[in-house]
Amino acid sequence: MLFNRVKVLSEKRGKNIKEVAKELGFSENAFYKWKSQSPKAETIEKVADYFNVSVDYLLGRTDEEETPQPYYALTDKDERDIAKDLERMMEELNSGASMAFMGEPMSDEDRELLRISLENTLRMSKEMAKKKFTPKKYRK
Repeated sequence: MLFNRVKVLSEKRGKNIKEVAKELGFSENAFYKWKSQSPKAETIEKVADYFNVSVDYLLGRTDEEETPQPYYALTDKDERDIAKDLERMMEELNSGASMAFMGEPMSDEDRELLRISLENTLRMSKEMAKKKFTPKKYRK
C-alpha cells in the first residue's frame, strides 16, 4: 500500500519514484525496499510532508489525501484582512516622523524588519483569537 501510494503521488507531480527519492535525500531504490520492509516513522513523515498528505493516507488508513486544517487555521479572508491591516499600519507609520529612532529616519532594512514583525504578530493574534473565541461546537 505504502509503495503504491508514493508511486501514484509521484506520478501526479510528473516525477518518477527515483527522482522523488533523490529529492528527499534517500537512495534511488529506497521506495522499492518498502515493498518488503517497513520504513521508520520519521521517514514516512518526511514523505508525507513532501507530498503534503497525512501519514494515515500513505499507510492506507484513509483515502483522503489532504491533511485536515485545524479550526483556527487562517482562511483566505483572514489573509486579506491581515494584508489590509498591515498596509494601513505601515502607511500610518510612514506618515510624519513616526518612523524615526532618536530623530534619525528608519532605514529600509529596519522598516522591512518591522513590517515582518507586525505581520507575524497579526497572524498570531488572529489565530489566538480563533482558538479563544470559536464556540466548542465548531471546533474539530
